[in-house]
Amino acid sequence: QVQLVESGGGLVQAGGSLRLSCAASGRTFSSYAMGWFRQTPGKERELVAAISQSGNTAYTDSVKGRFTISRDNAKNTVYLQMNSLKPEDTAVYYCAARGLYGLGFDRRDYDYWGQGTQVTVSS
Repeated sequence: QVQLVESGGGLVQAGGSLRLSCAASGRTFSSYAMGWFRQTPGKERELVAAISQSGNTAYTDSVKGRFTISRDNAKNTVYLQMNSLKPEDTAVYYCAARGLYGLGFDRRDYDYWGQGTQVTVSS
């Protein structure tokens, strides 16, 4: 069992930055691939960024060049640095952990989820 707790969300103006953190407890953090998803009302939860156990990363096209996912295995934490934020980035952001090796691209690839943190970007 893995418990995930997100933090760092909030209200920011367009063009600003936020850094989300996801602290994990439970089994060995380094054995999990991690992902950040986001969801808005009435829409499917979508992958924003993913990082594998070995540090390979992947991003959805709309955030490439603006967002960076990273992990610190010593701190059991995964981060999402979000720069040049746009109003369309407004969503609830979720952290997720995947027990199988390698990147996960779909919500069904992940086994554990955090409670979510709201990110609101004003224009």
